[in-house]
Amino acid sequence: MITREKAWEIVCEFIQNEALRRHSLAVEACVSAYAKKFAAEGRQVDPELWTVTALLHDFDWEIHPQAPDHPVKGELILRERGVPEVIRRAILSHATYTGVPRESLLEKTLFACDELAGFLTAVAYVKPTRSIHEVDARSVRKKMKDKAFARAVNRGDIINSAAELGVDLDEHITFCIRAMQERAEELGLKGSWDDNAPRVQTAP
Repeated sequence: MITREKAWEIVCEFIQNEALRRHSLAVEACVSAYAKKFAAEGRQVDPELWTVTALLHDFDWEIHPQAPDHPVKGELILRERGVPEVIRRAILSHATYTGVPRESLLEKTLFACDELAGFLTAVAYVKPTRSIHEVDARSVRKKMKDKAFARAVNRGDIINSAAELGVDLDEHITFCIRAMQERAEELGLKGSWDDNAPRVQTAP
C-alpha cells in the first residue's frame, strides 16, 4: 500500500503549479472527511487509501491536460509505480469519459468531491476576505446559477455526483466547506479572515 507521504511526493514530482497542488489537497480534505464520517457510521473504509486516492486523482494533469490522456495515461504511470488497482480504478472512474463506472463508495465520493472542491475554491476567491470561512451553501448555490462564473466547472457533475453518493446537495456542499475550512491555511483559502470574527453559518 502506498503511503500518503509517497503519494504527495508523486504529486509534487508531476505538478509544479501551486494552485493545482492545492486542488489535490482540497479534494483530499473533503474525501478524507467523508472517510472519517463513513467509518464512524460503521462502514468499511480505509482512510489512508482514500487519502492517497484523492491526492493522486489529478497528478498527471500538467503532462496530460487533454482528455482522454488524463487520467488514462496517468493510470499507466501509477501502475508502473506499484499503485494498487483499487486506487487506479477510482481515479479512472472520476472522469466520465473513461467508461469506468463508479461502483464503490470511494469512487462515488471522489467524483462527488472533485468538481465541488474546485468550485468552492473559486467562490472563496471572490469573497471580500478571499476566505473559505466566508462561504456557505447558499452562496455556492447562487454562484452555480451564474453560468459566467467558473465556467470550467461542470455544474451537472456537482449535482449528479451528490445524487450518486446518496447525499443531499446542500448538506454535501456544507460538509465539504467545513472540511476545507479545517485546512484553510494549507489550501491558501484563509485569505484575510480574522480568526476572532464570527463564523459564517454553514448549516444546511
